[in-house]
Amino acid sequence: MSARWYALRVKPHKERSVYERLRLEAIEAFFPEVRVRPVNPRARKQKPYFPGYMFVRTDLTDVAPGMFNWMPGALGLVTFGDIPAAVPDNLIYELQKQLAEIEAQGGVDQKKYKKGERVRIVSGPFTGYEAIFDTHLSGQDRVQVLLTFLSRYPQPTQLDRDDIEKVKET
Repeated sequence: MSARWYALRVKPHKERSVYERLRLEAIEAFFPEVRVRPVNPRARKQKPYFPGYMFVRTDLTDVAPGMFNWMPGALGLVTFGDIPAAVPDNLIYELQKQLAEIEAQGGVDQKKYKKGERVRIVSGPFTGYEAIFDTHLSGQDRVQVLLTFLSRYPQPTQLDRDDIEKVKET
């Protein structure tokens, strides 16, 4: 059997230490991180692209899958039943390419919108409607907007961040 990529679950906020441990064990690992521009200048400038996960490339005939269960900070390989799920090489390649594009754009701007700002919904069932930006939700790409629809009272609506854009003031 040859080396393949596998997804490794990691305890919250332990990605960096597990990644370093894998390097010490001479196991190839891919820890996708993105540079962010946080609102608080003291906050971390690098964040995991997939919090709680990373990828390892190994031959499971040479390294027992149980090793990843007992490694400090790791929770084990992602499995279906008891079989570790292999990740296709082209998926890893595409992730690396996407992260390079994000890096070339200067990282991720976490707070693109401000509370009270007018936005337009550009995809989904409310396409074309205007709303008022309310808040960023936990997770990377979710927001809440206040949408006036079928009543005069704004209703909180949760959307993907890519589903809205700022309304150009004229």
